[in-house]
Amino acid sequence: MFAIVEISGQQFKVEKNQKIIVNRLDEKEGSKISFNNVLLVDNGKDFSLGTPTVSNYSVDAKITKHLKGEKIIVFKKKRRKGYRLKNGHRQHLSEIIIESISQTSGLVKKTKDKTKRSTESKPKKVKANLSENISNLKAKTLSELKGIAKEKKISGYSSMKKDDLIKKISSLN
Repeated sequence: MFAIVEISGQQFKVEKNQKIIVNRLDEKEGSKISFNNVLLVDNGKDFSLGTPTVSNYSVDAKITKHLKGEKIIVFKKKRRKGYRLKNGHRQHLSEIIIESISQTSGLVKKTKDKTKRSTESKPKKVKANLSENISNLKAKTLSELKGIAKEKKISGYSSMKKDDLIKKISSLN
């Protein structure tokens, strides 16, 4: 069984008990980590390709150690100019061992209990109507807003910007 999983922006083909060297992970050495961005799963019989990820699958791994990669020399030169620059770089890496590729059960989402508060419901509705009105006004073009301002007899609307027009129109409502 193998899977293709996305780990810190890179895709890896992984199998059980496989060692992989990936970019540095934030967890400590010896800690267990689970990756939910599984892009493909194949166990010989069944083949699942995600759109973009396969739901209900996760890859569990253990961080064995943090290390540095080999030194990379960056050398820049411009001929006949006397310009030379030499830099080195060692990438921070983590070595992980894949412990399992498992299918998880569907996660149950927690829902909050809603209590009715009759005294607070009326002001919230007014605020919601104002925010809906402003979002509707933001969707309109500048010329449409100027037409609304002309109908409501707002003075100086021709030199106003879109945000100013929205504020003026919403304050009159």
